[in-house]
Amino acid sequence: MSKITASMVKELRDKTGAGMMDCKTALNETNGDTDAAVDWLRTKGLAKAAKKAGRVAAEGLIGITTEANSGAIVEVNSETDFVARNDQFQDLVRSIASVAQQGEGDVDKLAGLPFPGSDKSVGDYLTEMIGTIGENMSLRRTAQVSVSEGVVSAYMHNSISENVGKIGVLVGLESAGDQDKLAALGKQVAMHIAASRPLSVSPDDLDQDIVERERAVLMEQARESGKPENIIEKMVEGRIRKFFEEVVLLSQTFVIDGENSVEKAIKAAESDVGAPIKVTEFVRFELGEGIERKEEDFAAEVAAAASS
Repeated sequence: MSKITASMVKELRDKTGAGMMDCKTALNETNGDTDAAVDWLRTKGLAKAAKKAGRVAAEGLIGITTEANSGAIVEVNSETDFVARNDQFQDLVRSIASVAQQGEGDVDKLAGLPFPGSDKSVGDYLTEMIGTIGENMSLRRTAQVSVSEGVVSAYMHNSISENVGKIGVLVGLESAGDQDKLAALGKQVAMHIAASRPLSVSPDDLDQDIVERERAVLMEQARESGKPENIIEKMVEGRIRKFFEEVVLLSQTFVIDGENSVEKAIKAAESDVGAPIKVTEFVRFELGEGIERKEEDFAAEVAAAASS
């Protein structure tokens, strides 16, 4: 059996909010597998939906650009928020975003493109700026959204300045209807995505590994009720539908009106737009998601300094 360390217990507690002893038990039960331990805690009702994915700490900015029926988004990281509030860094992110569509969602391709107004590539210019600003920076990721007919709408939440901020969203709406009205609807849908964090447009688009993992947890929870298997199956299917309402864009309650699903709100808008509307895809970038800051133990640092 793997040795369960205090850091493993702390990591699991940060992710789930469960008690320390419960986290230790969960890790023992799952031989130190953190993901399995999260599911074990959920099965026992000791953790919520594991929405705490750890502390996100990367700094920097999200940059976004749209033109006609396409758009692109980038994330450029820095070491401190102080640099992110620097006009020079903001201009850098905006400039990278302005050529990101040519990168077609490939971060390496984007890094090799000419930086606007320079004889250097985006990657080389960024390296040069590291020396100028005096802080490590990186071009972390990029994505592109386009539609054959319709609009790509953008929304930037926690905007620092024009087209740069902390959470950026692009959403594609395909329609032959009134483009201005479609764009207004797209902005609302993008705002919803920023707030509600959907994982996919529809249930069919949702990663089946996520669905099966959720189903397995729900099955274990339902079996603890002691009910027959045929009843358990129905219970789980009902809870899976509820899960879709939480994580699938079209099934979520539209934050703009707080009543209808996003799907119903879009359907209702078709009469105003004058044509059918289809959400083709979306991208949501939140600054630093999935990157964890190295936590410094200040007390230990002071103790080490005192003993040296």
